[in-house]
Amino acid sequence: MYVGPGDSEFTFELLVSRWAELDWHPTGGDRPVLVARQLGTDSRRWDTVVVEVDPAAFARRRQFGDRGLDRDLLRVVEHAPAEWAWYRDALPDPGFPWRYVRAAIHRAADRGLVETREGARGRVEFRRVRPYPDWVRRLIAVENKPDLDARAADALSGQLEHDVSVGLLDEVWVATDDADERVLLEEFPHEAGVLSCDFGAGVTGDAVSAVWHPTRLEPDETITSADREESPEAHPSYRLELAERAYDAGVRSYEETTRPDCRGFELRRHGRALVPYCTAKGCHQTAAECSGSCESFAPEPPQSRTGGWPVDGGPGKAVRRLLARRRKRARDRAADGE
Repeated sequence: MYVGPGDSEFTFELLVSRWAELDWHPTGGDRPVLVARQLGTDSRRWDTVVVEVDPAAFARRRQFGDRGLDRDLLRVVEHAPAEWAWYRDALPDPGFPWRYVRAAIHRAADRGLVETREGARGRVEFRRVRPYPDWVRRLIAVENKPDLDARAADALSGQLEHDVSVGLLDEVWVATDDADERVLLEEFPHEAGVLSCDFGAGVTGDAVSAVWHPTRLEPDETITSADREESPEAHPSYRLELAERAYDAGVRSYEETTRPDCRGFELRRHGRALVPYCTAKGCHQTAAECSGSCESFAPEPPQSRTGGWPVDGGPGKAVRRLLARRRKRARDRAADGE
């Protein structure tokens, strides 16, 4: 039975993700990482995604801005030429109408990712501002199941088998508070690692330990080109897209879906983690119940939200600023190789 702060999988997920930011890797010592939550593909979503980065290359990636790059923007910046060129000469055939590529080039130019000009016969030409770096070393997923009963283990087993066979990830782990129940772990593929978590004192250096080590995942050689059409996440480009989405979202994206502007919302410290807490209900809330439809939702008064000069807002905006600073600090640590 999970006995850490809060009793929800949401809280457990935040603690695991924060631990990963500070102490990854479970068996290989400290590695610079970028961590995000609730990311995936059309057919699969993971609780925690860990991107191991090359620090120097990641620092160069940050020069492209604080927002992630979607698939269309990635196509543009990865293939942007050093010298002016007509976009159809510089980019591979996308397999769909070129007008959508032109739109992506203009979006990239608006964000300062490339430069554009009108060339001969009115053709759109572009060139890169800087090379897009190879900043991703490895991709790892962690499934967070604080209370891992037989039913949950059976359901998770099929998902892990999918992760192992597709080969999008380099490693996959299961984080649980019930790692000693080996009968449950027999359901999992042997390639998946298992983390035992004790967050009774919050996030500390010894809160997580590996009880089963994973093996490096390799793509299933039996997957054909037709399979890849059916399951596009098996394509290597998805790795970079997933990493860019992790860069964009981060661990603390819950501030965009929960209600920090509620009078009952606050952050409470548990070791080296800050976890949302609802003073109205006297508990660590779930992500689903912390919304405007909650019967205990009490918005901050207007004077609190708009007070100060310049407009600083009330506690809700203060929470968002705090989380933004922590997000920047996590990126700084990765770029510094920490």
